[in-house]
Amino acid sequence: MTAVLNGSDPWQRDGVDPALVAALHHSVGEALTAAHVAHEEAGRGRFSPADERALARKLVTDELRKLAASAYADGREPLDEATEAKVTAAVLDRIHGLARLQPLLDDPDIRDIHISGAQRVWLNLRDGTKVRGPAVADSDEDLVELISTAARRIGRSERRWDHAHPELNLQLPNGDRLHALMAVSGRPTVTIRRHDFDIHRVSQLVDRGVCDDLTASFLSAAVRARANIIVAGGTGTGKTTTLRCLINEIPADERLITVEDSLEIGLERFEDLHPDHETLEAREANTEGVGSFTLAELVRSALRMDPQRVIVGEVRGAEVLPMLLAMSQGNDGSMCSIHADSSKGVFGRLAMYAAMTPERLVPDVTNLLVANAVDLIVHLGWVNGERRVTSVRQVVGSVEGGQVVSNELWRPDASGSGVPAAPPTPEFAAQLEVHGFDATAHAAAQGWWR
Repeated sequence: MTAVLNGSDPWQRDGVDPALVAALHHSVGEALTAAHVAHEEAGRGRFSPADERALARKLVTDELRKLAASAYADGREPLDEATEAKVTAAVLDRIHGLARLQPLLDDPDIRDIHISGAQRVWLNLRDGTKVRGPAVADSDEDLVELISTAARRIGRSERRWDHAHPELNLQLPNGDRLHALMAVSGRPTVTIRRHDFDIHRVSQLVDRGVCDDLTASFLSAAVRARANIIVAGGTGTGKTTTLRCLINEIPADERLITVEDSLEIGLERFEDLHPDHETLEAREANTEGVGSFTLAELVRSALRMDPQRVIVGEVRGAEVLPMLLAMSQGNDGSMCSIHADSSKGVFGRLAMYAAMTPERLVPDVTNLLVANAVDLIVHLGWVNGERRVTSVRQVVGSVEGGQVVSNELWRPDASGSGVPAAPPTPEFAAQLEVHGFDATAHAAAQGWWR
């Protein structure tokens, strides 16, 4: 970490002109974007990563050849071979990586990166500390150019980040999530949330203290029993990681469809665990204002793709209705995540989102739908600076007084960690036992179920 925090731009240390790198990055980036568009319009899709790298290197070489010819014509000394190689490496690093941001993305000790202007960078480390980071560009304009180029080049479809489209959500090649704002903020703002894909099994949640063996055994059995599960919590509490771990408890022979605003679950990284899967990502409108594909539309499309389970990365709008319908109409074992400050607070959050849909469902109707769709709510929170399962709530399938009836099976203790509170319904307990959960042994050990 020390080298990263105290480091300066390696290109400047090597005597490479940053203005030349920026100019070549811009011209080559524009040429690559034009080539991508032409390739797609010809019906051949986007370039493969290997083809894109080869084309980018050729374009850089062509630009350097033009510069050399211009230097000779003006009687100036052209760049020597070693400098050209350094310039080529710097430009390609900006195109395929994120220039001075790349060392931060490659550092395993960094959890989150917060950028407010080119020089004001803060890093949240995985040990819980917060430190000042190095400048990531020479100016705010250079930062905007860097991220705008990445938006056009990275991902399944071209994205814009400019004054007409001031917000950007983007999955980086390493799986991290980038969010950026401009024009509506004092300075261009970039937030990068790192994902640790090494954490992908429920047993690893136990190893890291997120839950204990009892909770882990219960949740694993619930997944295999095809319970419909909502993972809830605040920002940064580990909802996506926990959702990924639960998904990887699903048997390998099932067909899964994931739906996300920006790809984060990373199902494609676990081909051996889920050979039959599809990953769907929302799409913004193009420069003509057409071609958008919303999460709600994606969920509806997913239901036509013969899935056995549908997983929505995060529900926060109109996609709530097709998601609940999927859970209640034969796609048992589906899952999603949602922002909520408690397991009980999920019901109010779902009602709010349902009221915002074109159907404008009233809370009573939403609660009936939730009662028939959702089986479990798993809530995550911060306890003494660590992520913990704080509550597990079973929805028992009925509504009383307009409210969803539920039992909190694990509830927060004095510290905030979830501890056993009430047994599940006998029917649900029997299903769990069929799928490997030894309720009798745990009841005897914990002294709370019987």
